[in-house]
Amino acid sequence: MRQIEVGGRSEVMVLDAFSEIIRHNEPLGPYTYLKLGGSAEMLAQPRTRAELSSLVQACTREKIAIRVLGSGCNLLVREERVPGLVLRLSEPEFCKVSVEGDRVRAGTGAPVSALISQAARNNLAGLETLIGIPGTVGGALRINAGDKSENIGQFVRSVEVIDDTGNTQIRERDELQFAEHATNLDDPVLLSVEFGLQPDSSDAIVKRMRKAWILRKAAQPLTYQSVGRIFKNPRGLNAAGLIERAGLVRTKVGGVEVSDRDPNYFVIHPGTTPKDVLRLMELVRSKVKEQYNISLENEITIW
Repeated sequence: MRQIEVGGRSEVMVLDAFSEIIRHNEPLGPYTYLKLGGSAEMLAQPRTRAELSSLVQACTREKIAIRVLGSGCNLLVREERVPGLVLRLSEPEFCKVSVEGDRVRAGTGAPVSALISQAARNNLAGLETLIGIPGTVGGALRINAGDKSENIGQFVRSVEVIDDTGNTQIRERDELQFAEHATNLDDPVLLSVEFGLQPDSSDAIVKRMRKAWILRKAAQPLTYQSVGRIFKNPRGLNAAGLIERAGLVRTKVGGVEVSDRDPNYFVIHPGTTPKDVLRLMELVRSKVKEQYNISLENEITIW
């Protein structure tokens, strides 16, 4: 997530023109998967592209921090107030999914499940193996969601963005780079994505979708309210395997516990606090470093 320089003001009078779409000191927990964390200095839900563009321009001009919040499924919000402006692209303007030929265009606020469903209904193959991945299209694109066999980035043909100046730009395929859970897309706001897919029979698509769902359900602790992937895989290694070999499976701090299904997931029990999650992350990181001299990097975003 891109962060513009923080203005450091408690009341940002320059954004009075957007008072209809901005809420001050808005709790962020209800908007996240974990239901944890403090409030946002300002939370904005633009209704149109023009409104969004004007808002980004104003924030850039005044050096106000911008963060984009999707479904919050891979996000931990600290107890402290998040400074600046948090954007939610949850209005219909940013959640459309349309199909034309073998191309699917999706607003970045649309759920990944809606994207997969629309493609499958039009007998377009590729995205069905992402079934079970939570979150929005924009969030999935930011981290290049997927697995070893397929990821969302390989189907992207272009991305519509709002740049640092608040202007709309198109990032074509030859400008984009996708790696394991990473991309070079660093624009403040992603607006929409165009995917290029291949026609296939509905039976074949549904069969692959069912197989992908079974495999994902078996591998991840989906029955719990859990954080997503906590750490990135070190080059050539597997973070879950390192955590397991370090003897950390089911280790608990407060209300949070290392999953025994996939140790790179934390299970959130009632009463968990953001500090519990951060302390467990530091414990796991230090033990892996101590035993294997490997430094685990965060996969989860922390505000």
